[in-house]
Amino acid sequence: MKLLPLPGLILVAALLGACAAPVAKKPAVVAAPVTAPPPASVAAGPAPDDNLNAVAWTQTSVEHDLIYREVYRNATDRLDHALADRSWDALPHEERTGPLRGLKPAIILDIDETVLDNTPYAVRRMREGKGYESASWRQWCEEKAAKPLPGALEFTRHAASRGVTVFYVTNRSHDVTDATIANLREQGFPLAAGEDVVLALGTVVPGCEPSGSDKGCRRRLVAQHYRVLMQFGDQLGDFVDVRDNTPAGHRAAVAPYLGWVGERWFVLPNPTYGAWEAVLFGNDWKLPPEQRRALKYSNMH
Repeated sequence: MKLLPLPGLILVAALLGACAAPVAKKPAVVAAPVTAPPPASVAAGPAPDDNLNAVAWTQTSVEHDLIYREVYRNATDRLDHALADRSWDALPHEERTGPLRGLKPAIILDIDETVLDNTPYAVRRMREGKGYESASWRQWCEEKAAKPLPGALEFTRHAASRGVTVFYVTNRSHDVTDATIANLREQGFPLAAGEDVVLALGTVVPGCEPSGSDKGCRRRLVAQHYRVLMQFGDQLGDFVDVRDNTPAGHRAAVAPYLGWVGERWFVLPNPTYGAWEAVLFGNDWKLPPEQRRALKYSNMH
């Protein structure tokens, strides 16, 4: 074998070394992690409130106003018939203790959610994240800011023009009577001169002791001198005292008078508050809202 001269060997070794040397790699390009954009900030909305839809419907729906107008228009149509029939009386049987002969005609209306609209108070309380409370309610009454409900002003004025005395039997407390009278007067409701026609909670009726906020004693007071042609309200207690404050008790109390509804008794809708709600959880307002809500569900089907 022929050997290469030394310079040739050096050249071959250099070439072989070059082939064996590792090839330098380009550094890998690492993509920056993709970060999702922060979520758009959502403005904090009002706190949940079980009364929202009820108050919204009451305050804003055309249907609500049409029902009120319908009720008061029907009452206007029935008024002359009631005046002409000397035996016509709208008091529960147990509250009429004397003869009708010689008595002057009258009508009895509740105030709140019957002739005056208090939904601005309810909205105010919801915006504050709170419910009904006696001090804030008194403040609202003292503001004298409640407006007439549809049809109420026209009907009561018509009744007064026909010689009918208009009584307002209300469960507003006695200490806001002056403010209530001023509110009614400012809105144009008839208030008979020389007569206590606003009978608030706490009105003393000699010989009659009411149970709680029952209105029976005050109706009896009116009945001493008046034949009551019609009653108006948004609660069952505006028409008859309820002894058994349960759903079954409510139905039993009104059962004898179903034929009077739309003729002597005129019932107005109020889904925002009332005894109808409290009976669903045993009238126990001390229960937490979650428990009251669960009991409401248990009464539905």
